[in-house]
Amino acid sequence: MELFRTVVECTASSEKVRYDTSLMMIGSCFAENLGARLKQLKFNIALNPFGIVYHPEPTANSLKRIISGKEYTIDELQRHNELWHSFDHHGRFSHSDATECINTINNELQQARDQLARSEWLFVTFGSAWAFRLKTTGQIVANCHKFPASDFERIRYDVDEIYAVWTKTLAELKRFNPAIKTVFTVSPIRHLRDGAHQNQLSKSTLLLAVDRLIRDVKNADYFPAYEIMLDELRDYRFYDQDMIHPNATAINYIWRLFCENYIDDNALKTMKTVENILKATAHRPIHNSSENKNFTKKYLDMIAELTQQAPFLNFSEEIEHFEK
Repeated sequence: MELFRTVVECTASSEKVRYDTSLMMIGSCFAENLGARLKQLKFNIALNPFGIVYHPEPTANSLKRIISGKEYTIDELQRHNELWHSFDHHGRFSHSDATECINTINNELQQARDQLARSEWLFVTFGSAWAFRLKTTGQIVANCHKFPASDFERIRYDVDEIYAVWTKTLAELKRFNPAIKTVFTVSPIRHLRDGAHQNQLSKSTLLLAVDRLIRDVKNADYFPAYEIMLDELRDYRFYDQDMIHPNATAINYIWRLFCENYIDDNALKTMKTVENILKATAHRPIHNSSENKNFTKKYLDMIAELTQQAPFLNFSEEIEHFEK
């Protein structure tokens, strides 16, 4: 049969993610999309412990801080617009109370360190080669938190800079967790604020840097999300209304390819059962009929059977829902 699209070939990983596998995902909002699905499906995942980060250097810095386990202090926070912020973190960590802000940051830091120490996989998504450098300190920030634009210098990293940062970071990671495997992706979401040409230069820089890393670093791989979106799904019917972000159809397609290449066959079967249970929680019975009691019993039995096979799965919220 003749194909009317270009198929992007994905190389299936020889090792796969299981349900009892610990993993971590960090990086841009594309990592957030895939990671949120894995989390919803009960995989053991730490997702963006510093929040969404786009540039390779702050992403590397967050990973190194997790490895060191060095807690943040109030001196590392900045106050702006009645909130306390960390230039290493996404805005979801910002708070009107400095102590609350620090406690949230450090709690997540320690949980992430514990998770990274036992993780078999680290998935990293780069979003942009453009960075914001704080003029007063020279720090490459993860988020500007709506501070005045005049406080920052906007620069674009080159391939050598990204490669140098990440070879050192991956060396630290290997010392911390020798068995971990790293998979890089480049976000297919275009950053068009500087125009289409500058976006292409940025993405090309990221792709070249990742290519060097996976050639030179052991246990590093690449998943071609960027190529799938920009080549195989090269039609605006796969984009959201802003014509920049992938829509649900595109995300579902990339998700399916990701699962085929990185998720174990047994885990794929378990995923289907988990999905059925999650869909059933959307059921809101109007009357307490025998039919609804049978429906509830069916899914409570399904949960019991599944947790007997995989006791590490947590269905406490779903059990509470069905019992109500």
